[in-house]
Amino acid sequence: MNNNLRNIRFKQKVWLETPDGENIFGDGKYELLKSIEKHGSLKAALEALGLSYRKTWDNLKRIEKTLGFPILETQQGGSDGGSTTLTPEAYKLLQAFELFHTQYDQIFLEITNKLEKDIFESL
Repeated sequence: MNNNLRNIRFKQKVWLETPDGENIFGDGKYELLKSIEKHGSLKAALEALGLSYRKTWDNLKRIEKTLGFPILETQQGGSDGGSTTLTPEAYKLLQAFELFHTQYDQIFLEITNKLEKDIFESL
């Protein structure tokens, strides 16, 4: 095998987009929602991921507007500063994304392993 091809691999990204091509939800937003679920707070999730509040909040609101349903429930105040949880619709979105990713990733892996073996090793 050509030495330059030895470490080359096929890669893919999965996301949801509008009919006009606007990216709505992908791996990054998935990780954000999982972090909110884990930390119980948007602020804590953002700190854990190293994201800015303003830009992320605007992106979340854009997602909600495009999808037509809320994905976050927020509780303000209190000694702990409030909390953020995912809506039931957001959980369904996460489940659908996880299911698609799991099935798609398996198919992608099978195809790329064969291609890498059949094509790259013959070069």
